[in-house]
Amino acid sequence: MTDTASKKRPDMTVYFVPDRENPYWTPIGAAWAHNDEEGFSIRLDLLPNSPGDIVLRKRKPKEQAEPSGE
Repeated sequence: MTDTASKKRPDMTVYFVPDRENPYWTPIGAAWAHNDEEGFSIRLDLLPNSPGDIVLRKRKPKEQAEPSGE
């Protein structure tokens, strides 16, 4: 990750969504857009070891709820 990405607020939150009915979206990291807008740098705090999806969502202001199962 570049120094720029580590100094600014992340553009996306990275979630793990397990393969099951009514899953809880677990935040597992963050993503920063590249300056050329051609990609992202991703930092994961957790690596899932069960089947599911990794989902990137735009960050929302703290007063809004996080996704719960879109």
